[in-house]
Formats: sequence, C-alpha cells, structure tokens
Amino acid sequence: MKKRLFAFLCVLTLLASTAPFSSALEGEALRAADTLHTLGLVNGTAPGSYALEEPATRAQAVVLLVRLAGGEATSSHGIPGFRDVPAWAASAVGYASQKNWVNGVTQMDFKPDQVITANAWCTFLLRMLGYSDKDGDFTVDGAPAFAQRIGLVSDLYSGTLTRGDLFETAAGALSFSYRDGSSTVIGHLVETGAVSRAAANALGLLNTELSARQAAERHLSAVFCLQAYETQEDVDKKTHTSDASGFFISADGLAVTNYHSIEDSVYATATLSTGETYPVERVLFYDEEIDIAVLRISKTSTDRIPTSAFAYLELVGTNDLRAGDTVYALGNPLGLGLAVSSGIVSDPARTVERYELPCVMSTADISRGSSGGALLNTFGQVVAVTSGAYTYGNSMYLAVPVNPVMEADLTAAGWTLADLASGTAT
Repeated sequence: MKKRLFAFLCVLTLLASTAPFSSALEGEALRAADTLHTLGLVNGTAPGSYALEEPATRAQAVVLLVRLAGGEATSSHGIPGFRDVPAWAASAVGYASQKNWVNGVTQMDFKPDQVITANAWCTFLLRMLGYSDKDGDFTVDGAPAFAQRIGLVSDLYSGTLTRGDLFETAAGALSFSYRDGSSTVIGHLVETGAVSRAAANALGLLNTELSARQAAERHLSAVFCLQAYETQEDVDKKTHTSDASGFFISADGLAVTNYHSIEDSVYATATLSTGETYPVERVLFYDEEIDIAVLRISKTSTDRIPTSAFAYLELVGTNDLRAGDTVYALGNPLGLGLAVSSGIVSDPARTVERYELPCVMSTADISRGSSGGALLNTFGQVVAVTSGAYTYGNSMYLAVPVNPVMEADLTAAGWTLADLASGTAT
C-alpha cells in the first residue's frame, strides 16, 4: 500500500498515474527548408519554393547528407563506383560512398532517381554521425526507430520520404552530436567553414540556452513512462498498479526516478517516446528519505528487440540554481504520455518535512504521473527530479535535487524490485 505523505501545514500530493504520444507540428518542413537554405545547405531554389511535397530521391538525399557533413567544403570527391549517377550528384555520391555512408541498390547501380526510404535515409544519417550497422549499433530495417530512440529524429518515419521530410530530419540533426562527442553537426560545420558563424548565430543554432520547444524536441526522447506492478498477479494480468516517469542518464540504460514510484513494486517497465517498452532489470541506488532511485533498464525490449543505446540527459544538480531561473519539467503527467512544461524557480532549496534534502520549488506544472520526471535548466541539464506539489497551493511544485545521484556508486550489482518490495535488499 502506498503511503500518504504529509508536510508541515500542507498536504503533499505525490505524483504517480497512462499513455500515447505526440504528433508532428504543421509547417515544420518549410521552416526546416528555410533554415537549411540560409545556411547554404540547400541551394538552387528560392526560399519558399522547395517542392516540399514531392518525393525525395536517393541522389538528392546524398547531396544533402554530404553538405550536412561539411564534405564539400573540406574534401575532394572521389568518382562513384556506380554507372548510373548523374554528373550533378557524382561528387557527393562518390564522397559518401568512400566514407561508407551510402550503398547502391546493386553493386553497380545507385538508382539515383529512386525515392529515398526512411530506412535508407536514417541509415545514411546514422553512419555519417559515427554509428555502424556493421558493428551492431543498429539495423537498416530498424534505423528509423533507433534514430528516434537516441533523439536524432522526433518522429518515427516509415516508407518513402518527401523533400519536406528530408529537410525536417536534416535540420533536426544540426543540434545532434557526433557519436564520439567531438561536436554537434552545426558546430562541425562552423568549425570547418562549411557554414558561416554569422548565419548559424542568426538562426540561434549556436545558442546553448534552449526554449521550451527546443528542450522538448531534443530531450523528450530521454524520458519514459514508468509502469509499476505491485504483485505477480498484476504482472500476469498485465495490469499495472501505477504510472510514473523516469529518464535515462546514460546511453547504456541507467535511469533515474523517484523512490516512491517503484516502492512496493515487484516489476516495472519503461515505455519510450517510440512506444517501445523495456523492463526494469535492477535498482542500483535508492534512498527513501531523499525519494530517489537509480534503475538499470534492460537493453532488450519486451518484444525481444535489442538496442545498443538510449538517449540520455546530463546531470548538473542544484548548486547553481537561483530563484527566478527558468526550468522545464519533462514527464508523463496523468499517465497520458510524455509532455513538457515550463516555469520559474520560486525557491531552489525549500525545506519540506517529507524530504531529507531541501527541494526545488517551481511553477513548472507537474501532475500525477510526473513522479520521477526531469526538471531541466535552460541548457537542457537535469537539476532535480519532479516529485510532488502542495495540494492546496497554486504553482507550488516540488522536485528533489539530483545531486545524490551524481555522488552515488552506481557500479554495484544492486537489487531487483522484488528484493526491495520484500524487504530483503541490504
């Protein structure tokens, strides 16, 4: 039975509740095309006349890929080993082929006029960023899902793509980091001179502070809906007891949530923005008084599909947080799916009877189901874990500092949820 928690002169409502996900925004293709045109990555057409609804071809995709990588500005191009590539695309196809980013449809034919598929385009993008299907990072058939899982794209693409789709995914990739962490795509383009710093600055692409929209686009993929089960009978019936939130802090599946989100549960699963569900394997750290737990999430989904990586968030804690700072709350409010809200910090260290550590109190809306969600600063870094609210107050939402996680030893074997529920964890 979950505990009812009371604070001095107020009642704290702990936030725990179920799930679908969001859809794309209108007009994004045009905005993306204008961004790429301003950067000089889309040429040969006037702004506003991009033929966004037309099918995108494989040749068009590779030309954009090479420009996105800054290849045309930094390297000479080889001659493609295909017999059917037109002159206008030959250098790009040759360069991308030498880099092993692209493949032909056959050994001799690239099929440049064939419509590009989501599988092929996501594969090309991932390879350019340093991921390898040959090394098992992803599969070609699963490339769109993997790209969404790690936050490279915000929607799951399938089938053939339009030019608008191509521009949207390319523009979204600008803020994404290469796998080795050396730079973001836009940072590399500026550093190599492929894109002018003035143009990137004018578009706000080099600004490290994020709007609420940018925080959602870049980081919701690292947040998940946590469904917990209190008994084996609940597990067998596939009837979860509560819904909460959680977020990844490493690519290999370490994740944070509130302790009360998993308390008394024998089993739990994490459902990502992709709709994929992964079991909770172990609890590596927990503190009931601080109300924090660190989980290890399985890298094999409940459908037995493996992954090599998850999107994740950086932890910075509350040391530099001040009253009046803007914060963003990412979570699973009311169990209705992943969402973002924004607000300001009212108090970075509010003493609350329920919690051992002072909490961050802010106006960033959270509701039941948001327990265990991420409270971000404007740089997209986690300062605290959304946890509760003053029931009889307005815009008085509480989050527990993430600092203890930053100091915890997460190398231990940990415990199963059943161990915690039975009281046998030591």
